Amino acid sequence: MTNLDLYAKAEHLLGIEDATEALYDLYRSELDEYQVKSLLDVGCGRGGFMQRLISDGVICKGIDLSTIMVEECLSQGLDAESIDISDVNGKYDAIVSIFDVLNFMDTGTLIDFLNTAATKLNDDGILIADINTRYGFSDVAEGTMTSENENEFLSVDAQFENDELHTKFTLFEKNKDGSYTKYQDTIIQYFHKMKIFQKLDALKLLEKQTFSLYDTEDKTLLIFKKK
Repeated sequence: MTNLDLYAKAEHLLGIEDATEALYDLYRSELDEYQVKSLLDVGCGRGGFMQRLISDGVICKGIDLSTIMVEECLSQGLDAESIDISDVNGKYDAIVSIFDVLNFMDTGTLIDFLNTAATKLNDDGILIADINTRYGFSDVAEGTMTSENENEFLSVDAQFENDELHTKFTLFEKNKDGSYTKYQDTIIQYFHKMKIFQKLDALKLLEKQTFSLYDTEDKTLLIFKKK
């Protein structure tokens, strides 16, 4: 099991449903300004945003590196694959990466991703993504939490140092015989300075807006246009 699959198994214990819905509303309102007929959702998760856009008449495809997430999308009849963006066929009016997907990439991977994403956009296509601010990492994400239900116990321990957030997930799942199976892994996220996004070869940063999701100004929304 990859660390992203572990995150997928534990996500329902994190209490992020309201935050996710708020982000969906924000992205949807931004996309309303553009004549978007086709959309690629990178890091599509369980497909909640695609379902919203499909109801608006937009043709959607999702990709996610977690096979668990993709399987859930497919079970709902959504078009989703567990592939890298470089392997995506076709071009789209818009690409979105919702809930700090870009923070899971180090600087080199991030630049490669954004340049590749530009090749998957139609002329004048846009890319929208959100990232954590430094405050969002150091004062909001850092710390320890636990969550449990009748059959599961989750411990999350996050430490932010040298512009990296290391989050250790420990999940215990109860088996039918009363014993527990333990899953544990660490996910690394990276803080990105704005200058990275202002010097891209293939995308122009049109707009950046810092907003509050969990706490004061913990996130920044980025809107790019294909050059």
